[in-house]
Amino acid sequence: MGMGVDVHGLDYTKAARRAVSDALRHSSLHFFQVTDKTVHDMFVEVRIGVSEPDQVDVAAVAQEVPYGTVSVVVVAGGLDVAAPNGTDRIVIANAAILVSLED
Repeated sequence: MGMGVDVHGLDYTKAARRAVSDALRHSSLHFFQVTDKTVHDMFVEVRIGVSEPDQVDVAAVAQEVPYGTVSVVVVAGGLDVAAPNGTDRIVIANAAILVSLED
């Protein structure tokens, strides 16, 4: 799980990429030796939650994942926090990364 924020740019892709980066830094996979698999055998599904899913560039988000076959799904979620004067907002994205291997 990870969270990413774009404070002033209203950039949902930037927030999503930061959420993926954060999630990766909280992860560690140690099962490769017992499975005879490598990081290149992984199927990696990235799920992103933002307030405006259609504003996310899924190809750019996929580039954050260094290994495996990557797919990105963007859904409604996250959080937008409006500035008191209404002229700006903070964009917050949440990311979940799911990893699987073929038998």
